[in-house]
Amino acid sequence: MMSEKKKLPIGIEFFKDFKRDNFYYVDKTGFIRDLVRSRGSVNLFTRPRRFGKSLNLNMLKTFFEIGAEPCLFDGLEISKETAICEQYMGKYPVISISLKDVEGMDFQMAYDMLGIVVSREARRFSFLLESDKLMQYEKDQLMGMMKGNFEKTAYIHNSLRFLTELLYEHYGIPVIVLIDEYDVPLDKAYQNGYYQEMVSLIRSLFSQALKTNENLYFAVITGCLRIAKESIFTGLNNFKIRSISDVDFAEYFGFTDKEVREMLSYYEVEDSFEAIKEWYDGYHFGNVDIYCPWDVINQCDKLLTWAEAPMEAHWENSSSNAIVRDIIAAATETTKSQIEALISGEAVEKVLIPELTYTDIDGENEDERQTYLWSVLFATGYLTDAEKPKNGVHKLIIPNREVQGIYEKRIRYWFKAKIISDTVRWKQFCDAVKSGDAENVQKLFNEFMADSISIRDTFVKKEMKENFYHGMLLGLLQAEGSWSVRSNVESGVGYTDIRLEVPSMKTGCVIEVKYAENGQYDRACAEAMSQIANEGYIQSLWQDGMQTVHKYGIACYKKSCKISYSVEKNSPNAIL
Repeated sequence: MMSEKKKLPIGIEFFKDFKRDNFYYVDKTGFIRDLVRSRGSVNLFTRPRRFGKSLNLNMLKTFFEIGAEPCLFDGLEISKETAICEQYMGKYPVISISLKDVEGMDFQMAYDMLGIVVSREARRFSFLLESDKLMQYEKDQLMGMMKGNFEKTAYIHNSLRFLTELLYEHYGIPVIVLIDEYDVPLDKAYQNGYYQEMVSLIRSLFSQALKTNENLYFAVITGCLRIAKESIFTGLNNFKIRSISDVDFAEYFGFTDKEVREMLSYYEVEDSFEAIKEWYDGYHFGNVDIYCPWDVINQCDKLLTWAEAPMEAHWENSSSNAIVRDIIAAATETTKSQIEALISGEAVEKVLIPELTYTDIDGENEDERQTYLWSVLFATGYLTDAEKPKNGVHKLIIPNREVQGIYEKRIRYWFKAKIISDTVRWKQFCDAVKSGDAENVQKLFNEFMADSISIRDTFVKKEMKENFYHGMLLGLLQAEGSWSVRSNVESGVGYTDIRLEVPSMKTGCVIEVKYAENGQYDRACAEAMSQIANEGYIQSLWQDGMQTVHKYGIACYKKSCKISYSVEKNSPNAIL
């Protein structure tokens, strides 16, 4: 039965493939209708990565470009708009490029990559070499562009403008220009130290193609960040920006609740709806609640293979998440407190910068640098609005369980690096763990946590709080390379949080971490020790030849802990 279902469109970026290869399509063609009714000359749409920007741009290309196949839109929302289809479908020359691969360790490499992108697009118009509307010198320059000859700097700066001129001369019809991932070259340039050169190149490229160009019908540009107009889009008239805060077009990037329910029902995995909502929903674009489509599609695919498949962090694994690392690494005490509020399910209020430049992060003013970081976290999907902003103030929250996990992991990485850099104290901690010096383990772990980011006693689920502290402790123990440290492994009749072995000493440790609700340390410690005993967690350590097993029940609350401890020898008469 399932073999008759449409295939899930994992990684599909070309609109034509959905019908040709029978992929499931969440209908976003209403985007075309709204665009033609309310567009400007240049239209910028900013959304986080993996929210369907590239597919939507390819959809526009497929609809507008001369030679369009009407059958690809049969049965879709736009097909009901007969007047729009008659006026626009297949009626315009279209230039479509993506700048997602325009990067390099230096400016020359990135420049060459841009040349490859432009050359590839120019080759799509090789038919112009036979046009009787073009002059020979124009054909010669086009041939050079097709070959990737951009030795003259002006050629690449003027490349998009030049293509619009040729297409207009040939067809007598103004050209639609589509530019995807426009801000990727700027991000890569900032990371690799040639930002100003790249700004100059992109500004010139865009200015010539998009400003006072009588050959241009309109342009659509997508990216994650809204780069300051003065930096890139200087002098553009009728320039419309639709960011994640804008109401119009909000439903066309990402999946709505209704669309997710329909997809899960189609694939008969609707029982997983609540878990998918917890993990991948929570974004607020304009007035619409949005799911990350990359997550939903990938998780649905997992569920088709195994109905009990656990939720996974698909969006997280498609990027470095460097911005979260940066804000945690640069956190002041105030920022730490705000991050604690966020991961505890609370909101923080911030005035954000709507237009950004990458140089803002290097400013001399600490408040401005922090504002920049918070603004980028919001624009790139690591934070979202809890409610409609009031007087320019955003009430920010972490959107869902997956993104919360990203923060927690980055906090643990930061915590681990910070603690083990103090070699003496970290070694003392490890020595205390393996020798059963529970008093010193408790003292040192409390000292470590006092300087860290904690989780507050809020409505966040208890198991999530426990996982947070579990992860911090695990990172410290795993850094001791001579130990065997395993987490949540099957042992006895249950699962222990952390199990470690020190082979040279034939010593093992079982550690169970509990969150002490409302600071009830003794109760949480007792629960942890009882669980170790009742679930038989130490049996696998005996089987591995350990002669001594230390049992730790660790209760954590905010930035402190309490530890209960006992030890067993591999003899029924040697229990201490």
